[in-house]
Amino acid sequence: MNFSEKTVSSKTVYKGKVFEVCTQQVLLDDSSVTGRDVVIHHGGAGILAIDSENCVFLVRQYRKGAEREMLEIPAGKLESGEDPKSCAVRELEEEIGAVAGKIESLGEFFPTPAYCSEKISIYLATDLTLREQRLDSGEFLEVVKIPFAKAFDMVMSGEIIDAKTIIALLKADKMMR
Repeated sequence: MNFSEKTVSSKTVYKGKVFEVCTQQVLLDDSSVTGRDVVIHHGGAGILAIDSENCVFLVRQYRKGAEREMLEIPAGKLESGEDPKSCAVRELEEEIGAVAGKIESLGEFFPTPAYCSEKISIYLATDLTLREQRLDSGEFLEVVKIPFAKAFDMVMSGEIIDAKTIIALLKADKMMR
């Protein structure tokens, strides 16, 4: 069976610089109509950088939505018309100060598909050349270098709780085996 919801109407009720919120009326498979609130987000990309010593570079920064510091892979939102891989490369250079000789896709995922259109693409960066960070204005973070095995253990113990970072580490672990 195929499931779908056809949008009958949509009204933007909030438009910010990162996302917008729409209220929609949708036609369900049983021909009934119901309402949906949807966050429209143009997506993002993240990149897991692993050096020749099998250490990962993560960033520690404060996340207002979680009201806490988080340990994450470098990531950012897509600029208008930007390719996800280009975004990931840009974020790696800005946040870590690294350029990768090899970049591989780890896939993409929807973090909260019930109410948000955001899709995040994730990549694995290796053969790194370290340079200088180029942080955006108002961006405050600390680069943390951790052995891959320890970062993986931090996922399993609940110390790393950021979804894109968890997914990147789990997928990279499987890919590297």
